[in-house]
Amino acid sequence: MRRITVLLLFLCLAATTSFGGGYQVSLHGIRNIGMGLIGTSLSYDASTLFNNPGGAAFVNDKWSFSGGVSLIFARGTFQAKDENYQATLKHELNTPFYFYAAYKPTTHLSVGIAVNAPYGNRLAWQDDAGTDWQGRYLIKDLSFKALTYQPTVSYRFNDFIGIGAGFVFATGTVDLNRSIPLQGANGDGTMHVKGSTSNFGYNAGVMIHPDKGWSIGIDYRSKIEMKVKGADATFEVPQSLSTSFPNNKVDVMLPLPANLDLGASYEFGKNKQWMIGMNLCYVFWGTYDSLVFDFQTKTALVGRTATPSLYEDRLIERVGAQYRVNKMFTVRAGGYYDPSPVKTNYLNPQTPSLDEIGLTCGFSVYPTKGLSIDVSFLYLMGAKRSGTYSPDNFAGTYRTGFSIPGIGLSYSF
Repeated sequence: MRRITVLLLFLCLAATTSFGGGYQVSLHGIRNIGMGLIGTSLSYDASTLFNNPGGAAFVNDKWSFSGGVSLIFARGTFQAKDENYQATLKHELNTPFYFYAAYKPTTHLSVGIAVNAPYGNRLAWQDDAGTDWQGRYLIKDLSFKALTYQPTVSYRFNDFIGIGAGFVFATGTVDLNRSIPLQGANGDGTMHVKGSTSNFGYNAGVMIHPDKGWSIGIDYRSKIEMKVKGADATFEVPQSLSTSFPNNKVDVMLPLPANLDLGASYEFGKNKQWMIGMNLCYVFWGTYDSLVFDFQTKTALVGRTATPSLYEDRLIERVGAQYRVNKMFTVRAGGYYDPSPVKTNYLNPQTPSLDEIGLTCGFSVYPTKGLSIDVSFLYLMGAKRSGTYSPDNFAGTYRTGFSIPGIGLSYSF
């Protein structure tokens, strides 16, 4: 019998919170979401602490606050290859949030804090006919939560260039269940894994205003190795096999990939009513080539295994625009293309990652000086994709879609 591992534990916990290629979520500002998720060259409010720390010193106000939440409504299906079998992704509401606060003690210096919940979800696959889900040996159900905290410093030397950097502290928890192909009196065996982790990274950026109306930004967010050390692994198996599957501790690591973002935007028209912009986001997915699982108590059936993933680097292209109708109202729209980093022969229900097109819109209402009520909506259309997870010969066709409304408040003075 093959050795039993926590198949793609950390991959599935992060990837199933995602929409688009890979397991990265980018809901970090309601205004930015409304404009196709651009933001590297923008410095309207404290959200630039995350999008580009170099822009924080260009925020006009002494104090700037911004907070918001998005509601992710997901749908997904799996159609087995050469079979009349279908399963549905049972997705509970996910509500990633953010909060930013920036303060300018001097005209050229800004300090602040960025708090984000870039991952967080609970989901399960459900057989449409009410029988056992065919992919239960890969994933049964999952709960994952994560937070990042980023204290930041930004300085502009003049009206031309600003630089900034932030220290990132990331924390996460996971709770995972999957079946084991061992038949007992109560059906399949099961494995339950629960653990937490934390680690550090950084975010650094530069913003340049080369000419009137123009802004160019470049931002780099480092890779963070999220290693769960000593997660609790609990097995339920037939009594005759209990010594081969002892309740255990397991170590596993997932890299949160580095990102290199380049953005440009241009304001024009009467009183700069119009703004158009673009972002190129290069994600270093290639750093994720395999997952290594190491159980502390080893037996003939439980040990150390490396599971290949072989992700590939990808470029995300984003465009957006906004129009200030009057002092009370601003509208936004945008779109982007997010290609999947997952190879066709590694496509699986833990990461039903598809090439996706995102369409966005949004608006802001300014009821009083300094206060903004921000609303956004993101619709993601996934391209139907067929593939096989080669290590388990699990083949089929996946479809996914997401509707994501969001609301936030911004206040500056």
